[in-house]
Amino acid sequence: MDKRTAALGVGEFSSFTLGPRESGDGVGGGIWRAHLGTHWHNELRTRATAEHGAAATFEIPITGQVAHRGWTLTLTGRIDQLIQPPAPPADSGPPPETASAAGAAASTHRARRAAATRPVILREIKSVTRPLPADETELRRDYPDYFVQIATYLALGRSGLLRAATPAADAFLPGDTATVLRGELVFVETSAGLVQTLTLASAEDALFTAQLERVVEFLNLRLRARERLRGLRYRPPFPSPRPGQETTLTELTTTFEQRPLVLFEAPTGFGKTGVMLEFALGQLRSGHFDRVLYLTSKSTGQIQVVDTLGRMTAPEESPAAPGAAVAPTPDLAQPGGTAAAPVRATPVAVWHVRNKGEHCVNATFHCVRDNCQYLAGAPERWGRSGLARFYLDEQHARDLETLRAAGREARICPYEITRAALAFNDVWIGDYNYVFAPGNRGLFYDQPGFLPARTLLLVDEAHNLPNRVADAYSHGFTATDAYTVREDLNRIRPPASLLSAWDHWCHFLHHLRPSDGLSADDEDDARHLLGEIAKHVSTGQLDYAALGPYAADALWSVPALLDELEQSTLPRLWWSPRGAELALTCLDAAPAIGATLREFGGVVLASATLTPVDGFAAACGLAREAAPVIKSAPSPEPAQPLPERLGELNKRTTRKLYKQLTTAAQLLRVEEARDAATPTHLRAHAPWRDGTYDVAFDARVDTTFQHRSRFYPETGATVVALQDAAHTPVAVFFPSYAYADAIRQELATSTPEFRVAVQPKVRDLAAQGAWVEESLSQADALFLVLGSSFAESIDVLGGRISHAMIIGPALPEVNAVQRARLAEAARQGLSRDAAFRQVYQIPGMTKVNQALGRLVRAPGHRARVLLHCRRFTDAGYRDLLAPEYQAGTTILDDLAFAAWLNRA
Repeated sequence: MDKRTAALGVGEFSSFTLGPRESGDGVGGGIWRAHLGTHWHNELRTRATAEHGAAATFEIPITGQVAHRGWTLTLTGRIDQLIQPPAPPADSGPPPETASAAGAAASTHRARRAAATRPVILREIKSVTRPLPADETELRRDYPDYFVQIATYLALGRSGLLRAATPAADAFLPGDTATVLRGELVFVETSAGLVQTLTLASAEDALFTAQLERVVEFLNLRLRARERLRGLRYRPPFPSPRPGQETTLTELTTTFEQRPLVLFEAPTGFGKTGVMLEFALGQLRSGHFDRVLYLTSKSTGQIQVVDTLGRMTAPEESPAAPGAAVAPTPDLAQPGGTAAAPVRATPVAVWHVRNKGEHCVNATFHCVRDNCQYLAGAPERWGRSGLARFYLDEQHARDLETLRAAGREARICPYEITRAALAFNDVWIGDYNYVFAPGNRGLFYDQPGFLPARTLLLVDEAHNLPNRVADAYSHGFTATDAYTVREDLNRIRPPASLLSAWDHWCHFLHHLRPSDGLSADDEDDARHLLGEIAKHVSTGQLDYAALGPYAADALWSVPALLDELEQSTLPRLWWSPRGAELALTCLDAAPAIGATLREFGGVVLASATLTPVDGFAAACGLAREAAPVIKSAPSPEPAQPLPERLGELNKRTTRKLYKQLTTAAQLLRVEEARDAATPTHLRAHAPWRDGTYDVAFDARVDTTFQHRSRFYPETGATVVALQDAAHTPVAVFFPSYAYADAIRQELATSTPEFRVAVQPKVRDLAAQGAWVEESLSQADALFLVLGSSFAESIDVLGGRISHAMIIGPALPEVNAVQRARLAEAARQGLSRDAAFRQVYQIPGMTKVNQALGRLVRAPGHRARVLLHCRRFTDAGYRDLLAPEYQAGTTILDDLAFAAWLNRA
């Protein structure tokens, strides 16, 4: 920014737009389209070689610099084909002395003149799925970036700015501005190989100039944002910090400066959202990052972030009443200091990204251009729509209803408004999927100017991240769904090859029987059938508007899945949970998570329950890895991986290391790189939680699945005794609905007057909250399920529940997926005990920690907790509890339990 320079590929430059863009194919082909494109590139290369011989060169890497309105742009690209004019005939020697010789010389002279005026042809090849030939107007409308791309190469060449990116290619490029250049855009129909060539005239230079204007407009807006952030002012998130909050910001900042990968653990109710936002705004103001991404899995959490940022950066007169005092803004350059007087806050540009379906203003969400009046022709309407106000004015309302109203008025898809405006905002708030899910991350990663290395990533509720990312890499198919799609296909008469491939897929799914894992032959068959469908979807012509949203999504998902399987090496289980169903379950998403996190310049993973930290780090692919191999000189022995602990080397290892590392600087770089990739754990101190939990470990019962029914009477009696001691409703957490219902039935028989409220299976947050409030007023015990969707609603229990009971560790169900995960852990070299800890114990005890953390959310809250199972006394389980829950009373008999209940 300071030097006003930018670098981008010609493809990126050509496709750049500040508004919506047309897409002519209706479906992206990913790797399948890339394979087809490579095939036709090679085919046309063979034809060009046969026609032009050595005059044809291919895949010429180029670079060029363009100065425009104070900015210097460096463009790089690769020209598909470059056709040189034939070399002029050699000089025929001295002046002719005969008529025949004179005629030959004249012919040679004319040939040289003709060769000198023949143009150098720059040719770009683009594969499309639409039928060819097509009207040029339609091609320009549907593929504008293709025309800009060839116009860019021509403009650079005519200006003498075209240079070879490699010295070997210099001889193939035009040598001066006097060279005549001609651009050819070659469209190839992927299904039949039909070719349509369009020649670009000199007037196409206007395309290049207009694109320069768009890019420079974007750069100027980003420069404006940079200057605005330098003067950023904001209020602290807490009018009066709780004990422990005063130093947390300084601790987080100091820890981050040492290692920009922080695992930030703070108890529920601590206010970690406010701490992270204050930290993030300070990083933006200091210029350390261009933008902040704040991700959380809860929509309520995203709304809370938006509200908190609004309060921190609102002008003085809002939201406070006129005349109300405004807290001084802290000087983050001097932690703990305050400004001498209140200052007016500067707004930070924030965009809360909602999913695509929520933006839709149609009665049915079916995102196909030909089926939507808000997509068709949107680029032409954008310029006069006035929607640029959403990114030109940082204070413009950008809530979902405002977006939808503006989209209706301008007849432009509200999601396209979000896509266009996002790049100009400083803080992006959204779901994990926009960074970690391969099918959704394009919204963020394809934004102009988005560089992960210049981005601060904040992930809240990070304990959910491993499971959420694994879900994003998991897929399922059923024969019932496949037959429904086939009916929709029959209705529109698709290509026979596609219909045949889909019929084979339906037949395959229909004959699947329940299985813990497909055989190698069945998996190969499934991959082959999916591959056939992907090939026909990527090359065939379908009326997706007539097909309908359900079938269209099912077809589009197949090429995307095949691309994902080809690009990703994550372990997956191909299995059949029920007859006529196929599931592809990701067993471990850690490699994908770790690779993504390390792309960012800074990362903070925050949660109330990161314990045990080693387990969480491993699940996120952040376990300490061996340093990369470094070679300094040829050696008779192959380079070996560096030892895990560089300070402890035997003589043999030292000799091998010396051959790889010859200087102390190299050794230091290895250790620094390893340290930078290793996370640091920061646990916020909350002194108001000290001594607030009175924990007892109940060893009288065994709640394992095989033995729990023997102890139903004891468990029921324990619930009643706990409530008698509390004199108020108690919270009882179960590992499953079935277990909760069994104890409810036990109490209905043994103590019918005891009122039990069992958590309903509803996901609506308002309904959950209403149930909690009603149950607290009418029931003796609330039966809750560990790790369920009530994770948000039961936050209101803090300070209102004095006694709680956890019935057994919430270990995952023993099924095919968990057995496969055990096998995968063993394949990675873990012992049986370590694999069991990773697959079963850590997930189960994390749910216990989450439940306990919600019982004390503010100063003055206290909770008496009974951990009801002898497994809690085992070190393998007890050590996985958060530190504040590990100390307590062990109960071996009824007398000890009564004594604990009656203790003051």
